[in-house]
Amino acid sequence: MSEQINRLRWKCRRGMRELDLLLKEFSETEMLDLSEEDNAIFNRVLDYDDQTLYDFIFKKISLGNIEHEIFVENKLKKFTKLENF
Repeated sequence: MSEQINRLRWKCRRGMRELDLLLKEFSETEMLDLSEEDNAIFNRVLDYDDQTLYDFIFKKISLGNIEHEIFVENKLKKFTKLENF
């Protein structure tokens, strides 16, 4: 497993339980299938603090970055709708 993937998995560890569960499961089942570009976007999405990320995923409060919002909508939220979380 590459060092970059290991770093991303480490960044998935969060202080907020809901995000920790979602991101851990996503990283274990979906991350290896992401393109290099999507991995880079995912890395930047993980730079948001827990509350900001939670507010976007669960309350639809904008992240202020359309590229990040599209990634979350198309990857993370799709993942949850498939009943993986």
